[in-house]
Amino acid sequence: MAAPLTAIRMVVTCAVGLSAAAPSSVASGAPVSLLREAFGGRLTDRPNEPLIGRYTLDDGGAFVFDRSTTKPMMKFSDDIEIWALQPAPGPRGDTIYRNDLGEVMLRSTRIGGMTVFTDKRPDGSAAAFDGAAPPLRVAPVSPTQLWNRFYQDSIRASRVALHQIGFETGQDADLASSAAVADAASVASEALVDIAGKADGRRLLARISDVVIAQGPRPGASLQKGVLTITIVPSQGVFGRPSSRRIERAAGEK
Repeated sequence: MAAPLTAIRMVVTCAVGLSAAAPSSVASGAPVSLLREAFGGRLTDRPNEPLIGRYTLDDGGAFVFDRSTTKPMMKFSDDIEIWALQPAPGPRGDTIYRNDLGEVMLRSTRIGGMTVFTDKRPDGSAAAFDGAAPPLRVAPVSPTQLWNRFYQDSIRASRVALHQIGFETGQDADLASSAAVADAASVASEALVDIAGKADGRRLLARISDVVIAQGPRPGASLQKGVLTITIVPSQGVFGRPSSRRIERAAGEK
């Protein structure tokens, strides 16, 4: 690297007024056969729909639903985050997809109906298939791109918090982990922006001075003494990092 990521905090101190650029989201892929076996072919009861499709919502917006991996993923068109989903059988033959907090995000019926649940759509919003879409995959980033990503995420978080929030790494990133580290930093930044929009968001953000992207045996998020630590497992891609909802919960948002 041209400069250690742990030095980004010092650089950001001099440039909190700069604007941030929103990075693209990424995820890792694997064969879909295990998921087919687990659900007895349930996800293949859509002969006219590809495994990776774009869906539009009846109240506006769209998302990509990627079923081409052992575990499904989704990404909203107006969101940088790729959501890693955990499927489970539901009533009447439905399939329920939850995030890493166990919150329902998507419900699919055997006949092809799709309902999306979010904070903005707590009662659900119907979705309709709109066509094939490219897969949600991890794209490698160079050391310079990774450094810039941390810099931009730090600027973005510092702006909404009204004080400096540094982004650092717990371990140096290499070619095998750089994409996962960059993705985790972007999701953490997004989580802090979401917190800022809540009623007590500024109070919660006042407790955070640093975000550290660390590597460990399992994904997680914790806040101790002003340091919000995001633990990732790079080899697991999107499924090896906590979601923005889990990060928000760790920061104190209910």
